[in-house]
Amino acid sequence: MKYGIYFAYWEDSWEVDFEKYIEKAKNLGFDILEVAALGLVHLSDSKLTRLKELADFHNIILTAGIGLPKEYDVSSSNDETRENGITFMKKLIDNLHMAGIDRIGGTIYSYWPVDYSVPIEKPIALKHSIDSIRILAQYAQKYNITLLIETLNRFEQFLLNDAKEAINFVKEVNEPNVKIMLDTFHMNIEEDNIADAIRYADTFLGHLHIGEANRKVPGHGSLPWSEIGEALKDIHYNQYIVMEPFVKTGGQVGRDIKVWRDLSDNATEEKLDNDLGESLRFIKETFE
Repeated sequence: MKYGIYFAYWEDSWEVDFEKYIEKAKNLGFDILEVAALGLVHLSDSKLTRLKELADFHNIILTAGIGLPKEYDVSSSNDETRENGITFMKKLIDNLHMAGIDRIGGTIYSYWPVDYSVPIEKPIALKHSIDSIRILAQYAQKYNITLLIETLNRFEQFLLNDAKEAINFVKEVNEPNVKIMLDTFHMNIEEDNIADAIRYADTFLGHLHIGEANRKVPGHGSLPWSEIGEALKDIHYNQYIVMEPFVKTGGQVGRDIKVWRDLSDNATEEKLDNDLGESLRFIKETFE
């Protein structure tokens, strides 16, 4: 397995200079740096190529995640919004390829965070979403890019909340480069049993995010990591495992993730790095 860290552990904005985190991820012992795809949208070709070159130099794999903004909702009943979303995602897929990124996960099938002040028509949204993702999967195939359909908890999204819904979705799309992405934070809310959900996902699982139920680094909470590790072994999972902790308040990241108190005890960057290094060692020992 390959292990990674999401850049926003240190940041309060989705659009930052990711270059410095490539070397940081390497120095901390990670194989992967996951970046916010929103931060790639407006980068020049030379900047995208520079990211790829730096990642190659440091032997770091880049992956990307996104929660589509509402104006790009590919599950929308509004034809113009849906088409805008497909166009946006196609441009993003072009940029991913230029940056050497071969997978993108998150709420690529709808939008995030959900607006519950408007009526929800799940069956209609589901149909539009499946049709849109099928189009995008076919577009992404020319670059060998995988689309990762993430399940989110009920407070952040309504369309796909658990592994069963995500797998049914992927089966309906029926494209080889579409997999599901699970996240232990969201699973802790939605699944009856996290380990059983992983076993149920089996070969459909293409990416795993890990973090405690309190959004801290693994090992600083109460999730059953030994059971999760056993489930991964049972399905012979050998793909990517990316930590996605959020512990700092402030900025757009803090507002979107709803981090209203500092979970790091006002830690310095050095302390954040130390916690992360300890967590990585803990996870490797537990999972392997």
